[in-house]
Amino acid sequence: MITDEVRRVLSLAVDAYRDQPRAAHFLRGQLDRLDSPLRVAIAGRVKAGKSTLLNALVGDSLAPTDAGECTRVVTWYQDGRSPRVVLHPVAGSPVSLPVVRRDGALSMDLGGAAVNRLVVDWPSQSLRHTTLIDTPGIASLTAENSARAVRFLTPDDETPTEADAVVYLMKHLHSADASFLESFRDQGVARAAAVNTVAVISRADEIAGGRVDAMISARAIAARYRSAPELHGLAQNVIAVAGLVAMAGRTLTQAEFVALSALAAEPRESLESSLLSADRFTSGSQERTALLRRFGVFGIRLAVTLIRQGVRSQAALADELVTRSGLRDLQRVLQTQFSERRDLLKARSALLALDRVVRTSGGGRLAGEVERILAGTHEFTELRLLSALRSGVVALPRPMVAEAERLLGEEGIAPATRLGLAPDAVAAEVRQTAFAALRRWQAHAENPMLGRKSADACRVLVRTCEGLLTRGR
Repeated sequence: MITDEVRRVLSLAVDAYRDQPRAAHFLRGQLDRLDSPLRVAIAGRVKAGKSTLLNALVGDSLAPTDAGECTRVVTWYQDGRSPRVVLHPVAGSPVSLPVVRRDGALSMDLGGAAVNRLVVDWPSQSLRHTTLIDTPGIASLTAENSARAVRFLTPDDETPTEADAVVYLMKHLHSADASFLESFRDQGVARAAAVNTVAVISRADEIAGGRVDAMISARAIAARYRSAPELHGLAQNVIAVAGLVAMAGRTLTQAEFVALSALAAEPRESLESSLLSADRFTSGSQERTALLRRFGVFGIRLAVTLIRQGVRSQAALADELVTRSGLRDLQRVLQTQFSERRDLLKARSALLALDRVVRTSGGGRLAGEVERILAGTHEFTELRLLSALRSGVVALPRPMVAEAERLLGEEGIAPATRLGLAPDAVAAEVRQTAFAALRRWQAHAENPMLGRKSADACRVLVRTCEGLLTRGR
């Protein structure tokens, strides 16, 4: 198991650097990191909707979405027994802040302090195995705010990033987005693909002018971006999400459902006419102003359409909004690419941290151990191939692609899932199916009609099938 292998190498490193207290302390921290929740950073340009998406993932209005001072610092949201906010200053001891919520979101007075980070403990099932890290906007109007995010995500050679994975938000593919993803990507042998980055077209509801079919257009754009040359090797996947609608769906109240039902009862032409501008729709109504702030024009149009089509309860509307927002698509990708691979990604982070130490101080044998694990671990090879297949960097004949992506863990990493079987498939069925897949991909690998890259991909899948066959015994 890779975690055991990495733990062994880190223990050797701690012993090797016992005469260098700072390095030894840092490496012990990497050992502790192996037993901690996965750390996923939410990043993107200013106004990309990072805090809104974080709230939607947690299912609570925690992260402030205004331009207050707490949105300008790196903020960690982690599971805790009780709510707590701790400020970690650049200099000095941590300070506990009062837990105050305004309009649902946390309100934190930093008192003008120079802040390294904020750490928010919050009882949440969503945070049980994953710590979410909200970062300031990249390319912010304030250079200092932008620099905080860049330093956290792409630090210098002496201090590797503390994030195991990144969800990068963009309203559209801007050159600055590609430049950042390029700088975030780990360089060197066996690290040529961004196996720990997912890109999100955020605020997807604003595409197509907020029409009710906006998400159809957004998903088509996301599909096009997956094979865009600018993103080759920079993101594992691209997903379209309407964060505002997702958040509204996860926190929908009965009063909001009643108000939306009243809108659905209005004549279609009258309501559509009023939605042409914010001023015309709100027209001095506090209730409508609150709905517009919570749902946006697209969210209101979608909710009204669903109610007119027969959605009759708050719970049913909430479920439909979350599904149609694209949040479930993102959650599924985060589950299969990040959560199910949390041990692999944490081990990778620890190895890259150790690599920084040995490269700056001359690690000799330890450097070779790190490179051996990074280059030789098949799970890393699988992730790189999965990314290459999605982006079109590696091409297989169309009938083979779906099975290849599934075997590589597109839908989950359990053996039965990889083989397209039911989750409760018996061991004999798993072995039989794995053996058939092995023979099939061995034949593909020897097909003289395939190019070198395609044949190499088939050989990776042969090794995957061998591993599934071994695990099924």
